This record gives sequence, C-alpha cells and structure tokens, in this order.
Amino acid sequence: MYDLIVIGGGPAGLAAACAAWERGLRKILLAERDRELGGILNQCIHNGFGLHYFKEELTGPEYARRFIEQLADTGVEVRLDTMVLEVTPERQVHMVGRDTGYRVEEAKSIILAMGCRERTRGAIAIPGTRPAGVLTAGAAQRYVNMEGWLPGRRAVVLGSGDIGLIMARRMTLEGAKVLACVELMPRSRGLARNIVQCLRDYDIPLLLSHTVTDIRGRERVEQVVVSRVDGECRPIPGTEMIFDCDTLLLSVGLIPENELTRQAGIEMDPRTGGARVRENMETSLHGVFACGNAAHVHDLVDHVTTESRRAGAAAGRGPPPRGMSLRAVSPRRRGRPPSTRPVPLPSGTPGTWTAGPCSSAPSVPEGAAWWPTRRAAALPSWETAVPAV
Repeated sequence: MYDLIVIGGGPAGLAAACAAWERGLRKILLAERDRELGGILNQCIHNGFGLHYFKEELTGPEYARRFIEQLADTGVEVRLDTMVLEVTPERQVHMVGRDTGYRVEEAKSIILAMGCRERTRGAIAIPGTRPAGVLTAGAAQRYVNMEGWLPGRRAVVLGSGDIGLIMARRMTLEGAKVLACVELMPRSRGLARNIVQCLRDYDIPLLLSHTVTDIRGRERVEQVVVSRVDGECRPIPGTEMIFDCDTLLLSVGLIPENELTRQAGIEMDPRTGGARVRENMETSLHGVFACGNAAHVHDLVDHVTTESRRAGAAAGRGPPPRGMSLRAVSPRRRGRPPSTRPVPLPSGTPGTWTAGPCSSAPSVPEGAAWWPTRRAAALPSWETAVPAV
C-alpha cells in the first residue's frame, strides 16, 4: 500500500508530490498518462510563467523543469504512459500502463490533479457542416509547438481566452494569417497583457459582442460566418460577416477533468465544475484531495502550484486517529486569551475538524489544537484535520 497516489503529472501533481515528500511521506506514486511529466506546460513555450511563485519570468517548459528536477531529488515513484481508469471510495486506484499492464493500487491518501480540458464545438453547438479544420486552441498549440505541424493558413479564433490570444500570435509568427479574434461577450476574457502583446502588436482585430453563426465547407473549412449579438447574446440578423478561411480555432472555456471524481462518488461543486473541497483541499471522500485545475480552473499556474502544495502538505499530515482526546477552542474574545476544554470522543465518532492557535493536545502538532466545526452523522469516519495557517 502506498502512503499517497497522485493522479496527474502536470504542475498540480508535481507540486503536490513534492510537498507531500517534504512532509515526510516516503511511499508516493505519481501516475501520468502522457509520455513525459509537465502536462500542458510542455506546449506553452511562451514566457510569463513564474512571476508570482519564482519571482522571475519563465516559459512553460522552464517552469515545469523546476519541479521535475525537485521531484528527481526525491524517491517518488513515477509511472508515465499510465492511464488511471477508476478511483474507488476505498482508495483503490485502477490503472493500466505500457510497462506495468493493468494494476490495482491501494493508498492511504489520493490527490486528484488531472487538470482540465477545453470545450469543443459540440459543447457550444455551432451550426454548420462538419469539415476538417475546426480545432480547439490547445490542440492547435500542441500541433505547432510540439509536433511541428501548422494546422492552417487562414484562421479565425473564436473566444478571447488566454490560450486563444496566444495562439493567434503563434499562428501569425508561423506564417498563417489570423483574420479576427471573435468574442461573444462585450469584453475580453484574457489577461490585458495578452490582448496587447498577442492582438494589438500584430494588428489582429478583436470583435467583441460577436460570435460564429455558421461554418461552411465540405472536406475542409471554407468560410466562417460571424454575426453581432445583442445584450442577450442572440445573433442580430443583417450583421453577418463572411471570412474566407481554412481553420477555426476554439478558445471557449475550460472544464475541470473530473470523470474519475464523479465515478468515486465525490460531491461536486456546481459553481466550479470541480470537486467540493475544504480549506486543505480534501474532498467529501475521506483521504482524497483535489487540486489545481481539477478543482477549479485557474488563470495562473503560480496559483495552481500554491494550492497544490497545500493539498500535498495536507495529505502528508494524514487524518487524526480515532478515539483520541481532543481540545475544543472557543473564539478569541477581545482582551482575553482563547479558552480550551478537553473533548474526549468515542472511537468512530464522525465530524469535521480544523485547527486553531492554541496549546498542543495529544497526537496534535505543537502549537495547534483541534475542535469540531460541524457534525456529519452520515460520514463513517473522520473527515480531515487541518493545521492552523
């Protein structure tokens, strides 16, 4: 049995595994379905990463390399080219790999760091035919930056998310003509620096309050129809513009990758599309944590790293043992120190516990004490233990 299994070898999984190792866990397995670690960062060859976490500007591969090197200095077991098929409520992980075959591994804790995926044409229901040349911006980015293929010569970008803006510039640098970047909303969803550096610096028009209303072509995209929309995002008749192009790139949002999460019966958050988590990133399933874009989509990878290290550290602490005598801490009142009282709990008593700034208690880290914040009789065991920050 492993102390921890991390699912996903992108920036979230790498940071979580390193943090768990620093916390003292030694039997850690990291499973990654790709042939190399780094995740999406490997295809993000532009700079702008690391300004918050490392206080310097790095490219995506450079940022990933920092954590890959940190991981290499640990004893974390890494399985590449390994697909996780199922996570059970008993913390069993079903996986299949090229070298290992089908395996079922057990762990005391699991961290879900699968990242996110892009919305496709089917998710937004664009009318028209189904020719070749309609790609997500991320797929086009991989073709250009990693595979060495240019997906088209004349392109229209739908959506002004950061990856769409970056790909508009990247296609231009590779010799393609980007006719327009089309955004449904009256404002761009990308960072201001990307609007300036990727569109304005290359004279690529940004059409706000517009959307693609038709795709034309038989074998390959031949034309894209763009229409203006009203305040309720409905196309306005008579405002159609026709662009002769062979490629349509979609940058219309990201969705947390959570098939495994739902399959395990973990409670989901409808606001984020990811698992509902506590302050320490633990999900409703005891011992299972979620972090990075699998929990909610982030704008910056620096924030992914910070959040994922918190999840790794929490997994390294582990849950409080059953039947221990804990201390309840009352809120600090003005001019008075916090009061404490012992709370002996019978073995198996369910509840959620968090940490407060008080004196130490048995089996609790020095400088922290535990007290119940709510009761959850439906849960079979302890949910989590979170030290004070």
